[in-house]
Amino acid sequence: MSTSHPEEGIAIIGMAGRFPGAPNLDVFWQNLKTGVESITRFSDDEIEASKGLRDMPGYVRARAIIDGVDQFDADFFGLQPREAQYTDPQHRLLLETAWEALENAGVDPAQFEGPIGVFAGCSQNTYLLHNLASNPGFLAEYLASQQMGAHPALLGNDKDFVATRVSYKLNLRGPSMAVQCACSTSLVAVCQAAQSLLTFQCDLALAGGVSVTFPQKRGYLYEEGSIVSKDGHCRPFDASADGTVFGDGVGLVTLKRADEALRDGDHIYAIIRGFAVNNDGSGKVSYMAPSVEGQYEAVATAQALAGVEPESIRYVEAHGTGTALGDPIEIAALTKAFRAGTDAKQFCALGALKGNFGHLEAAAGVAGLIKAVLAVYHGEIPPTLNFEKPNPRIDFAQSPFYVASKLTPWPASTTPRRAGVSSFGVGGTNAHLVLEQAPPATIPAHNPAPQLLVLSAKTAPALDAMTVRLKEHLEKNPQADLADVAQTLQLGRRAFPHRRALVAKTSAEATTLLAGKLSTGEAPSRTPPIAFLFPGQGAQQAGMGGELYASDEIFHAEVDKCCELLKPELNLDLRDILFPSEPSPESEARLTQTSFTQPALFVIEYAIAQMWIARGIRPQIMAGHSLGEYVAAVLAGVFSLADALHLLAVRGRLMQQLPPGQMLAVALPEAELTPFLTDEVGLAAVNGPRSCVVSGPPDAVVAFREKLVANGAACRELKTSHAFHSSMMDPILGEFGGEVARVRRQSPQIPIVSSMTGRLGTDEEWMSPTYWSAQLRRPVRFADAMGALLVDTSRVFLEVGPGNTLTALARQHPAWQQIRVAVPSLSRKSDDGLLGAVSELWKAGVPMKWADLHATPRRVALPTYPFQRQRYWIERNTAPATPEIPVPLTDIPVRTDAAAIEKLIDEQMRIMARQLEVLRAAPANGKHS
Repeated sequence: MSTSHPEEGIAIIGMAGRFPGAPNLDVFWQNLKTGVESITRFSDDEIEASKGLRDMPGYVRARAIIDGVDQFDADFFGLQPREAQYTDPQHRLLLETAWEALENAGVDPAQFEGPIGVFAGCSQNTYLLHNLASNPGFLAEYLASQQMGAHPALLGNDKDFVATRVSYKLNLRGPSMAVQCACSTSLVAVCQAAQSLLTFQCDLALAGGVSVTFPQKRGYLYEEGSIVSKDGHCRPFDASADGTVFGDGVGLVTLKRADEALRDGDHIYAIIRGFAVNNDGSGKVSYMAPSVEGQYEAVATAQALAGVEPESIRYVEAHGTGTALGDPIEIAALTKAFRAGTDAKQFCALGALKGNFGHLEAAAGVAGLIKAVLAVYHGEIPPTLNFEKPNPRIDFAQSPFYVASKLTPWPASTTPRRAGVSSFGVGGTNAHLVLEQAPPATIPAHNPAPQLLVLSAKTAPALDAMTVRLKEHLEKNPQADLADVAQTLQLGRRAFPHRRALVAKTSAEATTLLAGKLSTGEAPSRTPPIAFLFPGQGAQQAGMGGELYASDEIFHAEVDKCCELLKPELNLDLRDILFPSEPSPESEARLTQTSFTQPALFVIEYAIAQMWIARGIRPQIMAGHSLGEYVAAVLAGVFSLADALHLLAVRGRLMQQLPPGQMLAVALPEAELTPFLTDEVGLAAVNGPRSCVVSGPPDAVVAFREKLVANGAACRELKTSHAFHSSMMDPILGEFGGEVARVRRQSPQIPIVSSMTGRLGTDEEWMSPTYWSAQLRRPVRFADAMGALLVDTSRVFLEVGPGNTLTALARQHPAWQQIRVAVPSLSRKSDDGLLGAVSELWKAGVPMKWADLHATPRRVALPTYPFQRQRYWIERNTAPATPEIPVPLTDIPVRTDAAAIEKLIDEQMRIMARQLEVLRAAPANGKHS
């Protein structure tokens, strides 16, 4: 028996496409399952062809088209309107599909570590000839542009640039190449991409193709023996098969080495176990004819490289053009390959996508691949349309195959589901690959923690559309793991200026929030500088940091480190006060004792700061309210952590030994408050234009309050044990200054605005023992410090500590503007905790190290970007003087001479004239597989 080694293959982790009747892969799969034929029948009024042509005998008014090929989101990809108009819609479609395929894989190229390759091809460009070259305005502009170098139409219309344009616009740095081998182009591109991954030339790859030819609304001339169908229906393997119908489409898959995809928690649709590409050579009837031997060798080689037995392959998506000779040759080759390993009969289902919408030329192979992948993924084999009676030249009864003519369940078994996919091109380039069902994903234990969902777009309408798409997705998938959704949005999407975020615990809650009114942020073009604000005494609260200590490894480790250093200073473990096993009034009372309050606040603030820094959020400047300046000093390198903890323990102990005092918040400007001050009651802080604090002995403060109230001033007693920043601190200044003098001090490496002076502190001040002794006595001038910080209008303020006291003070400052952002780390008013702060910072344009929020990586498929498309189109000149140039039925490869690129139009015009002569002389010579 064959053994499955999925880690040795190539994982398909993302897919995207647009096919006839299917603007996305969800509709595509539904159409396949329900047997929808997506070939359009045109009326005479719709046909874009001359009356003489459509009146010819045998003219069939049928073709499979995709809608909206004149639409494109040029702004998203940075194309100027005229450049977008001149660019082949095939290039434009491939650009959008590439972005969708990466997003479907949960990959943001900007966050992906490693080169990403692009392997793709397209059909012959007819937009240039049918639309551009017939338009006098374009020709005049083109001729005038030659003095200024290459015209954008040249770069936007040649096959050579279809892959490299994607690499350029998406900043992908792996191998980038156009693959061109007619009908097998896109499946060969997949094989080339897989080979590049296996040889480590890239770590991720986009592969596929596109085919859109013009005019879209056209038919074709049928003649007996040609490759096209007499009635506009394609009947693969059927007795009445008489040819195919041509159509448009685009598809790309995202590939990654399977072991890495499994490791990284990627969403895997299927594994490519083996693949092969060859050519028929000259051993066949004609250049355009298929070869049993060539196809057999491609299939057999792919199976051998896959290391699986043919009998384990239960489905083959065939090339299946529905021609009388092509289908029998293909089944003969498949049978020969399978018979090398089994004599079993009719165990393998056979399907062909061309029954649904005909032949998509350069996009045919990837369309068949996507169909086979979805069959393997969902465990269902869609029906092959228009099959009623087997082609008499195919002996299905003695072969390993039967045609899947109805939707067939494909249940799981001990052997993974396996499928083969074939694509054969004019000229004899054959491709075949073997797919295998991905191993079952490890389902993580339900995570009840809140999750942060982030959405961003380049425009406000796109953000609204994106919000609706996610809401609808969660409504359709109520069992979706919200942690996976959150991670995919964070790690697998580019961050654009228009942003929205929400915190939820369940998909149902997220759906409700998405349906409501969510605040929106607009990130600036440059990353905003961050100012850390550290609160002082009074910000403490019971249980502060408790949830973070239980959930965040960095915060936990930093708290532990600080508390271990404080043990000899405090003669206890501060964690018993911060996080008591059984909270009680006694434990809360201990936290209010100054000797414990100050070290406790420092520990929490320092640990929060280190947690933010580990997430990539580093301050460019800092300020602290009194005690908070010590945290800023440690982060800036003025003190070591151990020395700062020692000083705070001494500071708190000295203050605790002083007589009790009282502090009073007063809603008056400093100038109006000053006349009321006395020798006992002094100014302790100026926090805002009408927010001051006084401090002094309890009796004196009570009397002071009565006088202020009698004069109509609002006052509020603060919960403190001592009269900080008052004359009551004078007895300890000398001793504390001496303690500071005994520790090492260095120049700050990050600027700090002093809340004592209200301006940017100097190196001398921060290193001076005198500053630190005066700092506990003189008034805190936080309003002035905030004014100095607000000079830079681009700053985002992050309060690093419990509560939102400083955030509120910042917003009350006269220089504050509504466009500014101030975010508390742990707001008392929000249940979102840290995630709420992350949300607000991200919406303000602060980049995040999202990977640090996730211990186990897992990505899921989510709705992709809602492009805001507009019409970019050059109309064909239909004036009678312009000769009509029919579009050929087959694709004759055209290459541009790089040394004479300016002759492209003339060269292609000559080729088209030659094709016209061939078609008129012998239209039946257009046979191919």
